[in-house]
Amino acid sequence: MDAKEIIAARVAREFKNGDFVNLGIGLPTKAVGYMSKEISINLHSENGFAGVWDSATPETLDKDVVDAGGANVVLQEGGMFFDSVTSFEIIRGGHLDMTVLGALEVDEEGNLANWKIPGKLLPGMGGAMDLVNGSKKVIISMLHTAKGNPKILKKCTLPLTGKAVVDMIITELGVFEFRNGKLFLTELMSNVTLEDIKKVTPASYEVDLNLKEEV
Repeated sequence: MDAKEIIAARVAREFKNGDFVNLGIGLPTKAVGYMSKEISINLHSENGFAGVWDSATPETLDKDVVDAGGANVVLQEGGMFFDSVTSFEIIRGGHLDMTVLGALEVDEEGNLANWKIPGKLLPGMGGAMDLVNGSKKVIISMLHTAKGNPKILKKCTLPLTGKAVVDMIITELGVFEFRNGKLFLTELMSNVTLEDIKKVTPASYEVDLNLKEEV
């Protein structure tokens, strides 16, 4: 598997039956394709629908049905549509079991920057600020580096989306968890060593005593 597939497959293992999950655009959405067939979850899209959906085909295309990333989708039986007010009442009311988001930077304090690079034009933050504060668990799924530059830092350099909001980071190299304000390395991906992680992780972290190593 390539790096993004490794990440998506590991994210999918966090899903439990009955979970109500919001997946950010891009890499996080790939996790659904790696779910066990024994697991059933409900997805939430902040632009106003919930249930389970598939990518639209030319035969099923409805230009009025798009996910939060603007992709045309088909909502499966049992799904429902609602307005943006209801959607954000769900988020802000603490009804989501988890949100899985991408990131530009995460630091050792659990701060997240994932919405803006100064000087670059963008439409806005979207629902990220609400999601990281309203979800019961915040998982960041991202490549460990960007063009060779580390993304798990001692201190975020970009504008923050949320302060001390991250619970877990999943990259192609390993898994980190925040516990009582401290960052722990809890898992190594296959063929990855502690030295590999150290070279590209400026953030301070502790290695879990029960560190898991993927085969």
